[in-house]
Amino acid sequence: MAKNLLEQLRKMTVVVADTGDIQAIGKFRPQDATTNPSLITAAAQMPEYQDIVDQTLLKARKDLGTNVSQADVVSLAFDRLAVSFGLKILQIIPGRVSTEVDARLSYDTEATVRKARELIAQYEYAEVSRNRILIKIASTWEGICAAEILEKEGIHCNLTLLFGLHQAIACAEAKVTLISPFVGRILDWHKKETGRDNYPPAEDPGVLSVTKIYNYYKKFDYQTEVMGASFRNIDEITGLAGCDLLTISPNLLGELQDTIGELPQKLDGEKASSMNLEKISMDKAAFEKMHSEDRMASDKLDEGIKGFTKALENLEQLLTERLVNLGADSKVTV
Repeated sequence: MAKNLLEQLRKMTVVVADTGDIQAIGKFRPQDATTNPSLITAAAQMPEYQDIVDQTLLKARKDLGTNVSQADVVSLAFDRLAVSFGLKILQIIPGRVSTEVDARLSYDTEATVRKARELIAQYEYAEVSRNRILIKIASTWEGICAAEILEKEGIHCNLTLLFGLHQAIACAEAKVTLISPFVGRILDWHKKETGRDNYPPAEDPGVLSVTKIYNYYKKFDYQTEVMGASFRNIDEITGLAGCDLLTISPNLLGELQDTIGELPQKLDGEKASSMNLEKISMDKAAFEKMHSEDRMASDKLDEGIKGFTKALENLEQLLTERLVNLGADSKVTV
């Protein structure tokens, strides 16, 4: 009997849910889950998760005590909300959840390290091992330097908004746990740049980029895991079958589950190890040179940070409005 694509994919790749929707995670039962500011903001507006938002706000107000400003309450709740969702997700999945550092800190190494330590402290206060958490950080040079520091402390990192080989190499040299190269956003850029409506799977620039990174890592025996992210269609996913991990939105997970057919493995670490590839030396100067020469990576990293920043600002506004609606007499359940 023919099997669906999702079932076959699970046998060669770790499937991760790319969502803050806890019900969707429960439906597909992935190994791991990832979130980002946009996903948390979207989830926070769903009626079924209003209780998480409300309890986070009320607990923040209780912990701060009397005579504090609304802004102080929202700031503390804002810091805690992603962890609140993460804790709920960890009750469902057997593996790890990725929780993102404030994107507004992307070019500040010290502030990123400090925020990551705060996030881990919240999880550990809730008696969750740091081994089940990946701290998501944008793949700026400063973010990669922060991840290198954190990894030495046993705080595992997921470097996101990754679009170029130079970012991937810097991450591997920093010994980060995992990278999330963005497949669909690379495709978006090329479609806009060229005016082409579509690319066949074998020519998809996002798929080609992740394949190149994967082969480079396996060739030079880097331990950093490659997790393809940001998919626009299931052809991009099947084009990366065999990748270490793939993080997939619920709608595409459903499409994979509903599609019957053969799924050949496209990425193979053993084959990659025998490829004739040149090793690239990476330091800050080389990173900055390659980044400035890669207009796609430069454009999409900048756009991604701005997009996540906008989502964070929207979330802060949502929390402020919700706090007002809760009223002064709301009760806290802890």
